[in-house]
Amino acid sequence: QVQLVESGGGLVQTGGSLRLSCAASGRTFSPYSMGWFRQAPGKEREFVATISWIGGGTQHAESVRGRFTISRDNAKNTLYLQMNNLKPDDTAVYYCAASSQFSTASHDYNYWGQGTQVTVSS
Repeated sequence: QVQLVESGGGLVQTGGSLRLSCAASGRTFSPYSMGWFRQAPGKEREFVATISWIGGGTQHAESVRGRFTISRDNAKNTLYLQMNNLKPDDTAVYYCAASSQFSTASHDYNYWGQGTQVTVSS
């Protein structure tokens, strides 16, 4: 079984920065890719970014491109999301997830963390 635990969320002002982390554990942890998704109140979960766990190739949603950067540390089994120039529209619960393929679709992800709240004040 794979466990994913997010951390690093919080309250920040518009224009501020946060770095989210996702620590992965489990004897069978060997994903093809890992990603970040977010869900705001009353909205559907949406794709934020994904990274190939071995190759390091990335893809970011258009809404965060140039502001957010996904990265990983394979040795620590940890996924990161550096978020800069945050906007109130970025307010959401952020989830990390692991997949056996490179995908932007949430249904392709098999394991999910519990989420961490990010709130951006105006």
